[in-house]
Amino acid sequence: MARVFSGIQPSGELHIGNYLGAAQRWVALQSQYQCFICIVDYHAITQDYDRSLLQQRTLDMATGLLAAGIDPERTVLFVQSHVLEHTELAWVFTSVTPLGELERMTQFKDKSQRQESVLAGLMNYPVLQAADVLLYKADTVPVGEDQVQHVELMREIARKWNARYGEFFPEPQALVGEAKRIVGLDGQAKMSKSLGNTIGLLDDPETIWQRLRPAMTDPARVTKKDPGNPDICNIYALHKFFSPKQTVDEVAHKCRTAGWGCLDCKRVLADNLASAFAPIRERAAELKARPEQVREILAAGAEKARKVAQETMRGVRERMGLLAPAVSRSGGRG
Repeated sequence: MARVFSGIQPSGELHIGNYLGAAQRWVALQSQYQCFICIVDYHAITQDYDRSLLQQRTLDMATGLLAAGIDPERTVLFVQSHVLEHTELAWVFTSVTPLGELERMTQFKDKSQRQESVLAGLMNYPVLQAADVLLYKADTVPVGEDQVQHVELMREIARKWNARYGEFFPEPQALVGEAKRIVGLDGQAKMSKSLGNTIGLLDDPETIWQRLRPAMTDPARVTKKDPGNPDICNIYALHKFFSPKQTVDEVAHKCRTAGWGCLDCKRVLADNLASAFAPIRERAAELKARPEQVREILAAGAEKARKVAQETMRGVRERMGLLAPAVSRSGGRG
């Protein structure tokens, strides 16, 4: 069975952006691939973060993924920092990664422009991503459009390492899904919890409605009597993911003919969102009542991941000519 690797930062509870762009796809893929899903806490420390919240946000993300349908019997779900080989391989890959390739990464250029002093971790972020994926020799990486460039760099890193030390790593392929880039409720930026432009999967129906009410729609539609253009309306785009086709068609027609106002359109979406996420909210509540169960699932996932990672690193060290540690008289390694 082909292998998939994907990661998500521990930002806390899942929102509809990372549900559509990631979690929903992973749930579908776990019946077709051997999936490794990683909560990438080392990636989260490349920018300012609240260390007092990191542990809880990691657990909340794991809880959300499990509630959304990630099955630990079919998917290896674990935390990045629990498998030390991730950072070991990342260091190995820095020895074959050209500096110029890192400097041309679009995300690095965008984020570095907003920082007075650019940290090396921000530049080396894609190298750690490459290590995350190639450590498990994954064939496929489900990503959004904004990460395709990073997958291309992974492929180049694999080629350069293989050329120097012998064929070993595959060149993973990017798998870009339908929900390529989910625009936030502000109608401008990508959905992000830090920007406050999204809706959480665990939000109750009233909270969903309060978040949707001020959301951006067609900017040219000033009054309810004005006809709208659903093709440029962010709320209509969300209907396509969370409403039945009949409703989607009705929304488009009533928008164009001014049969509905924007609040009418939002009200229907809010109801559909609340209904779609009700089972996830219920499952999450059960898991939150038993946090040790979530920790045990993550520990079991890390153990499975570690076995694969250690085997990969043994092959890496052998091919690079690194001295293997001696076996002690007690049978362990010294």
